Amino acid sequence: MAGQAQFEELARQLSAIGAVKRDMGRILPSDCPAGSAAVLTLLGRHGDMRMSKLAELLAVDMSVTSRHVAHVAARGWIERLPDPADKRSRILRLTPVGVDRLDDLYRRTTHLFAERLSDWTDDEVGQLIRLMTRLRDSFGDCRTSAVRIPEPAAPVVEETTLTTRTPAST
Repeated sequence: MAGQAQFEELARQLSAIGAVKRDMGRILPSDCPAGSAAVLTLLGRHGDMRMSKLAELLAVDMSVTSRHVAHVAARGWIERLPDPADKRSRILRLTPVGVDRLDDLYRRTTHLFAERLSDWTDDEVGQLIRLMTRLRDSFGDCRTSAVRIPEPAAPVVEETTLTTRTPAST
């Protein structure tokens, strides 16, 4: 098993992934912010779903999900259909225009990675994919499983007994 120093370095490296995510955000079209891109990506990957399932996959509150859904629906990228099992609910589905937008997002992302990782070998890219997949699998469903982080141990204080000596009387 890896040591403490390696886990600390891993934490530093993963926090630096924010720079990669910011670069990915910069390539998004102005009418498709990251939240909208996430909605399209999840619908593309998982297919039609209820808004509650989408909120779960996004790991955000239902009100945030509603705003993202309203944004993509207003652009015609998804449709909200009645749920046959529960008429009060809606099923979200990509439209053909949404599929085209998602394809554009995939092209942009692929181009960015091809450009930034041009000096990587196919084996290195494959290794990164395998390791990131394994890392994600090790965490399981982060949205529902809480991990209890132990508190740091309190420092050990040695107790000493003080004795007072009185001079012997003569």
